[in-house]
Amino acid sequence: MTEAEKLYERLKPLQEKKGYFFNKDMELTTALLEGLLTNRDRYGYMCCPCRLASGDREADRDICCPCDYREADVAEFGSCYCNLYVSKEWNEGKIPHEYVPERRPPEKSVY
Repeated sequence: MTEAEKLYERLKPLQEKKGYFFNKDMELTTALLEGLLTNRDRYGYMCCPCRLASGDREADRDICCPCDYREADVAEFGSCYCNLYVSKEWNEGKIPHEYVPERRPPEKSVY
């Protein structure tokens, strides 16, 4: 079993209890989980693979997965920004798969 598969198996039941589901597109989900593991190895913490991290854990606290924006994103769009976490309805195709805009304030971004 790969590290990404182990992470999936560890997180899946914990997140589903909270009403968050992994995207059913396993290719995408695996790539995102691998990105989280890469960031853990790179920075020492699992920050969102869809955002640029600074390498400063405190500055990146809001984008440590699950990020501070996930709840609002899933509530409004059925998916978080990177599409890792989704609602059950999103996975079932009962709601449209819309673009999720970035909620992170620009001053926190590393660009």
